[in-house]
Amino acid sequence: MPQHIRADEVALRDVSAGYPRRPVLHQLTAHIPQSATTAVVGPNGSGKSTLLSVLAEVLPLTSGTVERAGTGRPGLVVQRSAVADTLPLTVRDTVAMGRWALRGSWRRLTAHDWSVVGDSMERLGVRSLAGRQLGELSGGQRQRVLVAQGLAQEAGLLLLDEPTTGLDAAARQGIAAVLHEISADGVTVVQATHDVAAALDSDHCLLLRDGRLVAEGTPADVLTDEELKRAWHFPQPAG
Repeated sequence: MPQHIRADEVALRDVSAGYPRRPVLHQLTAHIPQSATTAVVGPNGSGKSTLLSVLAEVLPLTSGTVERAGTGRPGLVVQRSAVADTLPLTVRDTVAMGRWALRGSWRRLTAHDWSVVGDSMERLGVRSLAGRQLGELSGGQRQRVLVAQGLAQEAGLLLLDEPTTGLDAAARQGIAAVLHEISADGVTVVQATHDVAAALDSDHCLLLRDGRLVAEGTPADVLTDEELKRAWHFPQPAG
């Protein structure tokens, strides 16, 4: 994918964050380019989800600064395992929840809101499932519904936590195509992922280990065998 200089959507400087008695991120300095897809890669416990929580403005910093060029609340797409199967929600209701960030859960959705909901479902190929209960869906279908909910927020910064984990190749490719489409439309996309293939298809990459930045740059430069071994603590060959 062609690379060119982009302005920063987010600049993190010496960011530390975590939870009571459990620090996670340690003096992390990194950049998120505007209107691009950024992959956050690293082993379990490296701080990927915590970084998304910082970017989503739901986890306060213990030190450092986060500067964002855009306005409005970031959109967040959680892992499908974080959504209970027993919730009595239809696909349409689930996607419509994405409009609550803009209008509040107590206000009736407008015709425009429902148009956005319909377009979001169409874009992810789940409009035909609108009346189905979320708990009845396959893993791939449910994940596409959650991504549609994220799109319905119409956020300038969209954050996704492992959006394609456990999905088949067709589902992964379908979600990846939509993420590239919306970044071409001006949305900044950040996804935490274990999927190196998905990360290689991104515009920008952050590689984390133990809450620290190991490498940053184009995926081809960051996701080298040497850097991946560093991130996953694999020993380097002698000599």
